[in-house]
Amino acid sequence: MQPFMSAMIAAVLAQAVKPVIFYIRHRQWHWKLIGASGGFPSSHSAMVSALAVSVGMQEQFRSAIFAVTLTMAVIVIYDAANVRYYSGQNAKVTQQLIKDLKEENPEVFNDPVYEIKLKQVLGHRWGEVIGGIILGIAIALIMHRIG
Repeated sequence: MQPFMSAMIAAVLAQAVKPVIFYIRHRQWHWKLIGASGGFPSSHSAMVSALAVSVGMQEQFRSAIFAVTLTMAVIVIYDAANVRYYSGQNAKVTQQLIKDLKEENPEVFNDPVYEIKLKQVLGHRWGEVIGGIILGIAIALIMHRIG
């Protein structure tokens, strides 16, 4: 149960500190970040890193279950930093393109589908991912120490 608790605490803590980090950078509170994807630190990376390290400490780093959790962590981290990040960038470009084309040909873009707001922040930059990994490892180490 300790690996699960480490993973959950890491994910919740990562989400909870996002508004604080935003405030430090911008001097403005943005509380909706608690439930948002993207941003610093990556809660996905924190969660899977905490899980993998906790499993490694509990079951040994040469165990099959550690290999499984490490593989899952690598996939999730890669997805957060690449696939999901570039999907967000794609959404940003698509929305700008529709806006530009709509100004030139408003009658063509009457369909409500063009009014759908796509989420632009889906993934993470590598710095945000690394921050999540460090947070996840730290939580796993702390949980192992106190558990």
